Amino acid sequence: MKKILQDLSFSELENLILSVGEKKFRAKQVYDGLTLGKKISQINIPAALREKLLENFEDEPIKIIRTLTSADGTEKYLFSLADGNVIEGVFMKYKYGNTQCVSTQVGCRMGCKFCASTLGGLVRNLTSGEILSQILTVNALHGGNLKTRAVTNIVLMGSGEPLDNYGNTFAFLKNVTAPDGLNISARNISLSTCGIVPAIYRLADGGIPVNLTISLHQTTDEGRARTMPIAKKYGIAEILKACGYYFEKTGRRYIFEYSLIDGENCDAQHADELIALLKGKPCHVNLIRLNEVKERDLKTVTDKQAYRFLGLLEKGGLSATLRRSMGNDIAGACGQLRTGYLKGEDI
Repeated sequence: MKKILQDLSFSELENLILSVGEKKFRAKQVYDGLTLGKKISQINIPAALREKLLENFEDEPIKIIRTLTSADGTEKYLFSLADGNVIEGVFMKYKYGNTQCVSTQVGCRMGCKFCASTLGGLVRNLTSGEILSQILTVNALHGGNLKTRAVTNIVLMGSGEPLDNYGNTFAFLKNVTAPDGLNISARNISLSTCGIVPAIYRLADGGIPVNLTISLHQTTDEGRARTMPIAKKYGIAEILKACGYYFEKTGRRYIFEYSLIDGENCDAQHADELIALLKGKPCHVNLIRLNEVKERDLKTVTDKQAYRFLGLLEKGGLSATLRRSMGNDIAGACGQLRTGYLKGEDI
C-alpha cells in the first residue's frame, strides 16, 4: 500500500510539490482537487506531476462499494480501502444540515458488548487521510464543493475508538478544520469515546474544541464493566474529572451517551443514580434506544420505557434528550454492515 496524499496538510503538500521541482501554485491545484473528492488521476495538473504523485501515493485511498438507503433518507456506506480492508459510514439529513458519521479504525479492540464494530477485534488504525477521505468522498457524492459543503457536521462515532488512534484522529481534526480545506468548525464536530482518560486530557490541551461525547451507559463502575471492558481500567470518577478539565480548557459542555438496554440500565433506580452522578455538571445526556446486534443478547427498550426514563431525568433536573432513531432498516448500528459483508451475508 502506498502513502495517502490526503494525510498531508496544505503546507506539507506545498513542501512536497516544491521538492519535486514544481511551482508552488500547483499545490493549491492539487489540494483543491483532493478537497473536491477527486482521484489524483482526475486532477487537472501536468502529466509529469501526476505521474510523480502516483508513483508514491494512492490514486484513490477510499471508495464506496455499497450504499444502503433507509426509508428516512439515511445513507449507509461500505468503503473499501486501498489495502482491501473495509469500513463503514453513515450520512444523515437533518433540518440544520447534514451529518456524516465516520470510522477511525478498521474494527475495534474496546470490546463493548452493544457494538458490532468490536466483534472481529482491531485490524489496524486508519490514517488521518483515510478518515478525511470518507468525508471528501461523501461530500462530493452529494454535490459539495469548495464554497458550499454538503457535509456540514461530523461525528466520530463509526467503527473504532477515536482516542485509541489519537495521533491520526487529531491530525484529521487539524486538516478538516483548516481554512484552506473543508474548514468545518470544531463546534460542528463531535468525538465519541468510551473513556480513555489520558487521551481526554490530551485532547483538552490540543486546541481544537470539538464536542466531547462519552459513552457512559451505566451509573456504576461495576455495572459499566458488564458491557464495557474499559471500565475496569478507568472508573466513572476519573472520567468525570477529565470531563471537568475538558470544560475548563474549552468552555464546551460535554455529552454523555446512554444506550437504553432492557433490564440493564433504565429503571427508576438507575435514573436516580444518574441524576445524583451528573446533576449540576455542565453536561447533557443523550439517551439512545439500543440498536440490537444479533451476535449479542442485549435487547432494546420500548418507546414507552425510553420516554419514561427521559421523563425521570428531566424531572430530576438533568438536561437530556432521546435521540431520534435513524437507519434502523439498513444495519444502522456501528459495524453491522461491515460484519455482514465479511460474513458474506446479502445485506
